Amino acid sequence: MKRVLIAVLVLVMVLSMAACGGTETKPADGGNTGDFTINVNIWDSNQQKGLQEIADKWTESSGVKVKIEVVDWDNYWTLLSAGAQGGEMPDVFWTHSNTVQMYMENDLLLKLNDYVEKLGVDMSKYYDGIVKLYTRSDGNIYALPKDHDTIALLYNKAIFDQYGVEYPTDNWTWEDMYEAAKKITEDSNGTVYGMAMNTSNNQDGWYNLVYCYGGKVITDDHKGTTIGSAEGKAGMEMVRKLLTVGAPQTVVAETGTDSLFQSSKTAMITQGSWMINAFYTAENHADYAWALLPYADLNGNGSCEKEERWSAYNGLGWAASAKTAHPDECASLIAYFCSEEGQKLQAEKGVTMAGMMGVSDEFANAFPGMDVSAFTKAEEFSLYFRPYTRNTVAWEDPIQQAGGFLDAWQNPNDPAVMEKACDNAQAIIEAAIAAE
Repeated sequence: MKRVLIAVLVLVMVLSMAACGGTETKPADGGNTGDFTINVNIWDSNQQKGLQEIADKWTESSGVKVKIEVVDWDNYWTLLSAGAQGGEMPDVFWTHSNTVQMYMENDLLLKLNDYVEKLGVDMSKYYDGIVKLYTRSDGNIYALPKDHDTIALLYNKAIFDQYGVEYPTDNWTWEDMYEAAKKITEDSNGTVYGMAMNTSNNQDGWYNLVYCYGGKVITDDHKGTTIGSAEGKAGMEMVRKLLTVGAPQTVVAETGTDSLFQSSKTAMITQGSWMINAFYTAENHADYAWALLPYADLNGNGSCEKEERWSAYNGLGWAASAKTAHPDECASLIAYFCSEEGQKLQAEKGVTMAGMMGVSDEFANAFPGMDVSAFTKAEEFSLYFRPYTRNTVAWEDPIQQAGGFLDAWQNPNDPAVMEKACDNAQAIIEAAIAAE
């Protein structure tokens, strides 16, 4: 769900070659009928244990073994791209909004329509944005919704106590967050940063402020943007202000927001629900607490309206290789992962919140001693699906580099630089969409 891809050019080349043909994916045992293992690739080690346990339950009834392996994010996409050409893609794997359109268009994924009907999968039970993402324009389904995620504010109670700052509340505005961060940064003489934002992590960071202030990184029809509008600029102006009282981007680039937080060098970060376990198992986790993302008090009434608090949500998809030697078994495993039973187990085990609506309640209880209800409470306000187009990385990368927001990230004290960056981002996104 989360970082900029590094293998786009490789992917485009591979997809064009793979469309002309490829070799069959080999089962783990080299092809022994009736005795094989379904190979599954994911990129998040925090989810491996829980997902393997769920897969093992499917094995109990199917008799087919499943092996889940973790490949780090960057290598995941490089290897998947190479596998598309060489025919050695994993049998089952996660897919993501950044590249799934190109995989679907080139028929590299197993078409699931017949299996959806045969296995009794009810697509109306899943979050609509995720279903649409993994359904091609011709109605063919190439992945089933694995999960959904939301974003919350993580803070260190010990640091707030040390500097006499009240904890975040559900009624916090972004201005409140700014004032709290400013006090901590100034009172500590910069030895502790009031907040830290990794500007390259858009979904769990600055995207949310654009939407809170009324802008849209990508419009609902995926054909435009309003990031250069007055509303978009208002959200980015708030981002700029926060950066002036937070960790410099040079520090963030070197250390990372998560490491800064866990070493007590910053009091606040925003983070996605997929990262809860990393903080729940951290040494100082007793000091950590979650709160709803702040809101933008656009109406000036000091009370949060639904349209003033937004959280991005994204959803991974379970997909299979179109060349797998075991399509029926792969589809059955995917259907179990995405069944009500499988989705509830995923939530109960604290793997992630479900891709199926209404079955994530137990997720909030999966971390005894840590209240993570902010992630489920976010759904009571406004959610927007992580912005994407046919070729997301064609604009997502450039807007964060030189000529986009990079100067504004590195020089946050000048409002004019941020305003110009918004105009530049508007032009970059519009040009990329036009080229699609």
